[in-house]
Amino acid sequence: MRAGHERVLRARFADAQFFWETDQKCRLADYLPKLAHVTYERRLGSYFDKVDRMRAIARWLAEQWFSSGITGGDVAGSDRAAELAKCDLVTEIRPEIVSFHFGLPDKNLLLRVKSTGAKVLSSATSVDEARWLEDQGCDAIIAQGFEAGGHRGMFLTEDVSTQVGTMALVPQVVDAVRVPVIAAGGIADARGILAAFALGAAAVQIGTAYLYCPEAQVSPRYRQALKGMRDNETAITNVFTGRPARAIVNRFMREVGPMSDVAPEFPLAASTVAPLRAKSEMAGSADFTPFWSGQAASLGRELPAAELTKQLAAEALENLKSLQTVACGA
Repeated sequence: MRAGHERVLRARFADAQFFWETDQKCRLADYLPKLAHVTYERRLGSYFDKVDRMRAIARWLAEQWFSSGITGGDVAGSDRAAELAKCDLVTEIRPEIVSFHFGLPDKNLLLRVKSTGAKVLSSATSVDEARWLEDQGCDAIIAQGFEAGGHRGMFLTEDVSTQVGTMALVPQVVDAVRVPVIAAGGIADARGILAAFALGAAAVQIGTAYLYCPEAQVSPRYRQALKGMRDNETAITNVFTGRPARAIVNRFMREVGPMSDVAPEFPLAASTVAPLRAKSEMAGSADFTPFWSGQAASLGRELPAAELTKQLAAEALENLKSLQTVACGA
């Protein structure tokens, strides 16, 4: 580590430590490095412009932790062996398809996965990412439009402002790669499916619409939030995990984000929020709970997953026939 980087990192720790101790609200020495762990190498030049915002967030979090009776021992550490364990599971179960997000794992892990005979998929949020995935040996590419719920699969850029919608992304990815393209983002009914196929997609990936299904392991509060959703009630945020993801707007997103350039690095931000989330959920609040959702949540239907899948397929085929009839009549 270069001396300059080390000094900045120490300054971050000291800055956060000062506010935790001065307020005398939390003594979270074991948590402070996580709070200060921002991508200092990439953002070193603009660090001093962000100090005031970091202080404000540190103080705000301290107040929330103190009011909830949380201590540093409530913060869980990350499991660095998780990826290896998951790869071991893949080699044992040998699934037909393995899908990745945020790019691909390192080459050794990827080779282990492919050695099982599994087809490898991963998400692309741009044409550049799609080409990169194809070059690395992906068998199919998920073109994830900006409308999609949950984490953005972006890995070649951190600029959320340049992310592309499904309608514009899918045909450009189809033209850029030779492998099948799966459309994702804002697709929740037969009309979206048909539109994706018209754009050249070989298949679609539907997420939020299936959260209504009884098989989905989501809380009653989550289901209720989805039922009352409007098209403009989600936003891209990084305050929950450190990576951009689309969720239903709540108090935490409004007061700290939705996007914060001083959010702890993924996945450390999740450890920051976890104790607050647990406390608020016990009190019946969703102030600190991420309800991941795409922009087309209101199109969902409360049906068993198998029945929903059959209905979507049948309706898409019916819509296709109707369009063919119109085209022939014209």
